[in-house]
Amino acid sequence: MQSSNPVLSKAEWGQPVQAQYASGQPLPGQPVPGQQFPGQYPPGYDPYAQQYGQPPVQPAPTGVMTIDDVLTKSAITIGTVILSAALTMYGFYTGVIPATLLQPAMIVGALVSFGVVLLVSFRRKINPAFVLAYAAIEGVFLGAISVVFELLYPGIVIPAVLGTFVAAGATLAAYKFFRIKVTNKFRRMIVIGTMAYAGVLLVNFVLSLFGVNLGIISVAGEVSWIALLASAVGVGLAVFNLILDFDYIEQGIAARAPASESWRGAFGLTVTLVWLYVEILRILSYFRR
Repeated sequence: MQSSNPVLSKAEWGQPVQAQYASGQPLPGQPVPGQQFPGQYPPGYDPYAQQYGQPPVQPAPTGVMTIDDVLTKSAITIGTVILSAALTMYGFYTGVIPATLLQPAMIVGALVSFGVVLLVSFRRKINPAFVLAYAAIEGVFLGAISVVFELLYPGIVIPAVLGTFVAAGATLAAYKFFRIKVTNKFRRMIVIGTMAYAGVLLVNFVLSLFGVNLGIISVAGEVSWIALLASAVGVGLAVFNLILDFDYIEQGIAARAPASESWRGAFGLTVTLVWLYVEILRILSYFRR
């Protein structure tokens, strides 16, 4: 009969000593081949944990996606955007950057950042250098467009920034508290809607270079119902994309995705927040007129 006591369980009661240590079994005090001695336990293993009824301490996971990594990389990426935008605004306000470069900065910044977004999105392996390059270029675009709106509607930038973070926080709270589930059908609808919206804006931008304005984007002058509808759709799509970003991060952490995917999660959040800021900036300008 085997005893549950760790000391008494070494022997079977009622058997002779010779039977207890049959041929090929080590005698008391002899080392077992391959046995680890004190100081040779694997990292994170506590040899006394089971003796006191506690599970062994497991080493901290390395090389996998964690919420701390996502938060850190998001702070780096968003901070780069904010810093680049602030330096751009400072350069235009102080005259260090000529005012004649304001429109080129917006156009080139928008096109280049859009190209980097496509480059990062379609790569299987995320490259942190591309993510930070996007953040810096996008910051130039945001700084230039913020200068334009601030000159036309003084004091509009700060409410737009606050509105962006409040909307993002409210979306995160709703995602967690209401336990929003992202289905494949929902994801496809948002992706298709986003691509269609981006396509319409791109066509409007190209036509505007030739003097044709569809009324989808209105920076100054009268506000059309098409512009209001486009901005409302843009804000809605941006919020839904935030939900997709939160779901991607949550699923990646649960699936123990590679640590490099933290950069992809931070990249997605940054792109969506920039988009949300621009849409809120436009809506606020409509109410200022």
